[in-house]
Amino acid sequence: MSTRSINAANLARLLGGPPPERPYYAAIAAALRGLVLDGRLPLRTRLPAERDLAAALGVSRTTVTSAYDALRADGYVESRQGAGSWTALPNGTPPSARHAFAEDRTLIDLACVAPAAPPGFDECVAAAVAELPRHTGGPGYEPLGLAVLRRAIAERYTARGVPTLPEQILVTTGGQHALYLVLQTFVRPGDAVLVESPTYPHALDALRLARARLVPAGVNAGWDLELIAGGMRQGAARLAYLIPDFQNPTGRLMGDDDRAALVATARATGAYVVSDETFTELAVDDVPRPRPLAAHDTDGRVISIGSVSKLMWGGLRIGWIRAGQALVRRIAEARDAVDLASPVLEQLIVTELLGRVEPIVAARRAVLRERREALVAALREELPDWAFTVPPGGLSLWVRLPGISSTALAAAAGPHGLHIVPGTAFGVDGILDDHLRVPYVLPPQELREAVTRLAAARSGAAVAQPPRPAYV
Repeated sequence: MSTRSINAANLARLLGGPPPERPYYAAIAAALRGLVLDGRLPLRTRLPAERDLAAALGVSRTTVTSAYDALRADGYVESRQGAGSWTALPNGTPPSARHAFAEDRTLIDLACVAPAAPPGFDECVAAAVAELPRHTGGPGYEPLGLAVLRRAIAERYTARGVPTLPEQILVTTGGQHALYLVLQTFVRPGDAVLVESPTYPHALDALRLARARLVPAGVNAGWDLELIAGGMRQGAARLAYLIPDFQNPTGRLMGDDDRAALVATARATGAYVVSDETFTELAVDDVPRPRPLAAHDTDGRVISIGSVSKLMWGGLRIGWIRAGQALVRRIAEARDAVDLASPVLEQLIVTELLGRVEPIVAARRAVLRERREALVAALREELPDWAFTVPPGGLSLWVRLPGISSTALAAAAGPHGLHIVPGTAFGVDGILDDHLRVPYVLPPQELREAVTRLAAARSGAAVAQPPRPAYV
């Protein structure tokens, strides 16, 4: 059953108004399907009555009925007598997975950007399990995190040029949890938050949940500090959320001068800066490494958040916040309503992994370099008109599509056993439909096969693009 609803006027605006081409019902169905696939129309959203949507679009009720029927037949709409209709996915699974199994293909998932656990992971788990009995005599609740892990994280910051005490670290249940706690502490409904465009989609989810007013700053061509400063001043930003290290999804690395200028702007405008350092350890090339944003901080403006999900393993849900001691205690108060502490065993595993971080980083870099080279070669061979800059680090390429809608491409990729995320998911206001994030975390052979499937899907996307919905 649906958990939310959308009225006819709002849905008509999302659809871009009256359908631009015939048959009208097919155009409406394609646009609605696109809204569902790229997440702009959440699942289980109750749709307006056919008569109301027809009036809002200026078409006949029969046209809307036919569109709903077509979506219902494909599994994108479910209905119940007396309860209305709501959005869904076919068989409750992503459409790419459904098509993959239907054609007896192995699904290749390019939506998930997380590598497998590194070599030696099992040994670290065994060591953590052996250490666990030393902690089971107490209650197991450490709201700030285990002292041994906080010390290890603080030492890592100190080694990177930012002297840090364990008291400046708050261990969280993943990086997303860290961001949520920061937003709960600093952002009230209607507060302005500057964000990069493109940026991490789940960060946008958290900001929207906090009902922040988003102020986008384009970073496709890099960080323009004058524009960022203007956005922070004119938008009266309370907070700025940025990914300076191998930015997700572009892979760009912010220079040291820009970092200093960014922190100076925050100081001048009275804003805080959240520096997402999830990708910090994922350099692929031997490039000069700028100091962390916190190294330029003189008055507690920078809040650093990190996670082991990308370097170590996505299933290990441990992250952290680094800030001033008083600020850490303040943020820690916000977690009482969410969780009381992070799992002890997982914290012990991360402590063991951080003790081996240098060889883990080296091994990860070698693997990512090989896979990035395989992906780049395959794209240049099979899709030579797709444009991208090879990033110095991170986990993905940010590709510009020539005259192709990434929303249409995502829909066309399903029958080829491929799951991809449209570029619109990385933007604030529905732009970036001509971009696609292509990760290189899979083995080379899978990446080459993925590009072959992308090339096959491209022809379908180019021929039958759905109308691009407008945004409100």
